[in-house]
Amino acid sequence: MARTFRVFRDGAFLAAFFILLVLIAARLDEAADSVVRGPFHVIDGDTLTAGVERLRLQGMDAPELDQTCNDDRGRPWACGVEARRLLIRLVAGGEVECLGRERDKYHRLLVRCQAGTTSINGAMVRRGLAVASGRYAQEQVAARRERQGLWGGQFESPREWRASRGMMDDVSFEEAFMDWVKRMTAWQ
Repeated sequence: MARTFRVFRDGAFLAAFFILLVLIAARLDEAADSVVRGPFHVIDGDTLTAGVERLRLQGMDAPELDQTCNDDRGRPWACGVEARRLLIRLVAGGEVECLGRERDKYHRLLVRCQAGTTSINGAMVRRGLAVASGRYAQEQVAARRERQGLWGGQFESPREWRASRGMMDDVSFEEAFMDWVKRMTAWQ
């Protein structure tokens, strides 16, 4: 019995030590992010500029400016314009800070933006004016459940909308596979 307790105690200590190392590494890794502060100019629902730096909100995809969606009665509405308007409101209020390190194929810095304790990326998804793409799944579930924004009617995903108009380069195998997995596991 005492040996079992020691093995359990040692295993728990080792697990706690490993978790502590992972948290320290994550914190150090986060410190390597570039910090961008405004003022920001909003291009569309997921793209900003700050000076000469172009920023792309990470983990979400907003409708394109020219994109329209349909409400619950089938009437078209300018969902791309509405996404831009929401992003303008979110970055206009208070101190906004964006963090990122990676760049996309268009050389935009991929960022996560905060206004105080509010995640701007998450708020775009939660209010239904962007779809989650890798992050913000809980926000999307809530938006769908409450029929917010895009989820209040019918819409073509921003990626599919761009692809149908020749506005995208070839999608990588990984992106295509992840999109397929998301469609197959989508909560209805």
